[in-house]
Amino acid sequence: MSISYDLAAIVARLALLELASEAATTERQAAVAAILRAPRGGHEAEILLIRRSEREGDPWSGHMAFPGGRREPSDPSLYYTALRETEEEIGLDLAQHARFLARLEDVPAVARARRVGLTITPFVFALEEPEPPPFILSAEVAEVVWAPLGPMARGQTAARYAYNYEGNMLDLPAFAVEQRIVWGLTHRMLEMLFEVLHRH
Repeated sequence: MSISYDLAAIVARLALLELASEAATTERQAAVAAILRAPRGGHEAEILLIRRSEREGDPWSGHMAFPGGRREPSDPSLYYTALRETEEEIGLDLAQHARFLARLEDVPAVARARRVGLTITPFVFALEEPEPPPFILSAEVAEVVWAPLGPMARGQTAARYAYNYEGNMLDLPAFAVEQRIVWGLTHRMLEMLFEVLHRH
């Protein structure tokens, strides 16, 4: 059975997902926004990815990622963290321009092959219009890329990433998106989204 990756079908499948609740934790927390849109003239949904700026001391420097960041003490919820960080990083007000679809399971953050005492919660949104207002990128973001979801979900853009860990080369799963490699935490969160879509 073939699965449709147009936005309406994705919205319908995510509506069947039982939302994970926010559990108490002693670990630091972060949230990201996986933002979908139905492109003009296209049939399959696209998902927004950012390329993080090259910054010394940032374990995810230069990586492809979702907009997001760490929860501040003043944030009333992780959902709010996802909204705040997205607006700070790319200037997009999700509360005004997007619809909330689902909260995925928490992901333990890993940097340089080690747990870092941080959990990341992905929230999935759909833009209400194909073209949002122009992005305003913060210094933390080098660029924004809209990636077709279907080819990734079908395994058509599957790739490998060679990661040098303390002198040992690790062969890690990845996606190739317009000459960019999506690996690590973002690859895992995309796989989680695809698992949910295929399950429902």
